[in-house]
Amino acid sequence: QVQLVESGGGLVQAGGSLRLSCAVSGRTFSSYAMGWFRQAPGKGREFVATINWSGGSTWYADSVKGRFTISRDNAKNTVYLQMNSLKPEDTAVYYCAADKVPFRVAVTIITEGSWGQGTQVTVSS
Repeated sequence: QVQLVESGGGLVQAGGSLRLSCAVSGRTFSSYAMGWFRQAPGKGREFVATINWSGGSTWYADSVKGRFTISRDNAKNTVYLQMNSLKPEDTAVYYCAADKVPFRVAVTIITEGSWGQGTQVTVSS
């Protein structure tokens, strides 16, 4: 069973940067595609970014393309989300997800195992 633990959120001014991390339990991390979702207050969960098992392919939501970068370290069972040029509309709880099917998280809100607690990102104007 995959367990996901997000960290790295915080309060930052518009234009600033944050790096989120997601530690994944289990020995089969490298077999999973990974993704990030976010959920703003009063809104549904939305796709942010995804990366395939090797890290060689990525995909982003249009709203974050060019500002966010997803990466992974299979030796550390960790996926990252580097967020630059942050905007107030990026304020949300950010969740990571694991999936056996590459890029499915781009069209489906899904994760292997249970969702983590998420990490809060707040961007002030």
